[in-house]
Amino acid sequence: MKRLHLLLFIALYLFFPVSTFASEMAQFRGKVVDASTQAPLPGATIYITDLKAITITNNQGEFILKNVPAKGKFLLEVRFVGYKTYSVLVDLATQNSLTIDLSPSIIESAEVVITGSPFSSNNKTNSLSVVTVGKTKLAQSGGTNLIDAIAKIPGISQVSTGGAISKPIIRGLGYNRVLTMVDGAREESQQWGDEHGVVADQFSAARIEILKGPASLLYGSDALGGVINVIDELVPAPGVHNGTFTSTYSTNNGLTASSLMLQGNEDGFVYRGRTSYKNAFGFGYKDITVPNSGFNEMNFNGMLGLNKSWGYSHLTFSRFHTNVGLVEEGPDEQGRFMNHDGEVLSQSEAKERRLDLPFQNITHYRTALNSNIILGKGQLKTVFAFQTNIRKEFEESAQEPGLNLNLKSYTYDVKYNFPAIGQWQPAIGIQGMYQDNVNKGEEFLIPDYNSNNIGAFAYLKRNFTKGAINAGLRYDYKKVNGKDLNFDGEQIFTGFSNEFSNVSASLGFAFEIAKNMVLKGNAGSGFRAPNIAELGANGRHEGTFRYEIGNSDLKQETSLQFDLGLEYTAESVTFGLNAYANRIFNYIYPGNFNEETMPFQDEDGSSHDLPVYRYVQTNADLVGAEASVDFHLVKSLHFENSFSYTRGVNRATDQPLPFIPAASINNDIKFEPNIKGFLDSYIKVGVTNVLKQGRFDSFETQTNGYTLLDAGIGTTITTGKGKLNIWVTGQNLLNKEYYNHLSRYKPVGIYNPGRNVTFGISVPFL
Repeated sequence: MKRLHLLLFIALYLFFPVSTFASEMAQFRGKVVDASTQAPLPGATIYITDLKAITITNNQGEFILKNVPAKGKFLLEVRFVGYKTYSVLVDLATQNSLTIDLSPSIIESAEVVITGSPFSSNNKTNSLSVVTVGKTKLAQSGGTNLIDAIAKIPGISQVSTGGAISKPIIRGLGYNRVLTMVDGAREESQQWGDEHGVVADQFSAARIEILKGPASLLYGSDALGGVINVIDELVPAPGVHNGTFTSTYSTNNGLTASSLMLQGNEDGFVYRGRTSYKNAFGFGYKDITVPNSGFNEMNFNGMLGLNKSWGYSHLTFSRFHTNVGLVEEGPDEQGRFMNHDGEVLSQSEAKERRLDLPFQNITHYRTALNSNIILGKGQLKTVFAFQTNIRKEFEESAQEPGLNLNLKSYTYDVKYNFPAIGQWQPAIGIQGMYQDNVNKGEEFLIPDYNSNNIGAFAYLKRNFTKGAINAGLRYDYKKVNGKDLNFDGEQIFTGFSNEFSNVSASLGFAFEIAKNMVLKGNAGSGFRAPNIAELGANGRHEGTFRYEIGNSDLKQETSLQFDLGLEYTAESVTFGLNAYANRIFNYIYPGNFNEETMPFQDEDGSSHDLPVYRYVQTNADLVGAEASVDFHLVKSLHFENSFSYTRGVNRATDQPLPFIPAASINNDIKFEPNIKGFLDSYIKVGVTNVLKQGRFDSFETQTNGYTLLDAGIGTTITTGKGKLNIWVTGQNLLNKEYYNHLSRYKPVGIYNPGRNVTFGISVPFL
């Protein structure tokens, strides 16, 4: 019945006459000039995120934003290469033109963010720590997937299963404590698992915003540790139709990755289509290739929408499909890998692109309707989404899956931003999700279940000349019903019905205490209901070398975190320092206690003992800091440095928490020569120092520190169709053998990937 109500709500919304919301149409004009010389700046990009409105200045530096409302206050942003990003709040009821002075700057900046606030906001007035990674940096990172591409951001790390699967960790928290947003909707894809990666096309991300810290106020359960917000391309200006073809090749695992995108805007009717393909054999280190660690991926996604004076409404749809090989055993004492018959595998056999058993087959369908309707001077923002995640694991046969999970998720997110009352910006919202999960295989790890949760919040922000304060309150309720299962006369799962509820709050500030120096602080509480694996798991978790047993008596997690940050941005130097302290009550974690094991028989008849991991709770503290300093003392030379550290403590035993990343230091030097006929040329060299992780739980082992050398080179060529980008990125160039503390292959003696060189090209057309 609840699903029926949600579907009726969406249907009414889809077919409700748009004219009901229509507002008077207007145009907003302006000119962009150099602040010092007053010379016009042609080619500058102007956009209003809340309206999805975008345009580019002409040869005289002039621009026109068409089909915008005749009233309402919106944050306008202006970007131009070599100049400081500019943002200003414009009142369309009293302004219809604006002259914008841009100041030259060699500092790369992203002023406007949409994560961590109900409305787009200048990052200087955002009390939460939000980091933005743009499309160019994502592409040139050489990452094999979306999370791998951002794993060097201070405070961000990954739980990796070879080169194919990465799970985000923010300040020592991951899994269902970090929420991933795609197409404006929360991703739901069995993310409780170690070997369950993000099911989003890496090429679709125009930028990623990373919110570090508790975000339960605006996002509810599962955002206790932070948010990864994958944001798609901006639609082009009216009358513009274009496309790009991007292709990369990586030497370590033979990864070929290509993507074709077409998009356009015909008087407010906008569209986009993309298809992407990846294929890789097993990754390697030194002269060893890890067999059956390859993967292939085929994705389709599209968008149809309207950008009009009443706002915008975009319907997105996607199909993500991947096959991922799973490694069951590590090498022998001589570092050799064996096949199922106990014979040594040759390099050529290990590099076959055909996947062997066991492997995963994952298909994820997503449809989302993302809209912002102008109601008077306020804004009604809505996201309705439906997702189906089909996760199959093939162990004994390539035709019949052993584990076969089918998860359907219905989500809704409705916010109303009231018209500003002076400098006060109020907003309210309601969010919810209904899920239904069914086992269709003959092997089981989690029970069939359904869950229903709903949350409501109120948020208030007060803007000042040099900063802002904000506060909010939220209530959440969630119910989970796990179903009984008796299979072949054996009781696999015992049914349960659990309810969780919580009140969350947040209070923050951001002030410019001196010229170019901003002090930020935030105190917030978080909430997370236990996931289905923690409550009801009972089975072998493929790819993680363990047997898991859940606990249906687990309580909800709650947290209280304090953040303090200092940011300095000048013409040639930037500096950032963030410190945090997070106390989590009823922290849930799996552990192998008293060396408990479970006998398990493989498909070939052989048997061995698997370590048993049980879910338990404790109170925990996580404290840490991130620092960054970038020097641009010479215009063409950039020296970027960062440091991050997290310390986790089990308060019951005063011992370290498990799965805490090691401290790291990143240093990059980048030279950007001015070459005639080329743009944005660069040569960079980077050194990553990961310190020894000597603090580990009883079932973990120490991980030694290591140093990795990276490098890259690239340039941009202007063509009649747009910008053609070429780049080469080298990772671990010294071919260092090392273990990352969060690698799931470390327990069986499989090193992280060795030397890898990625060649990339992005070609515009149309």
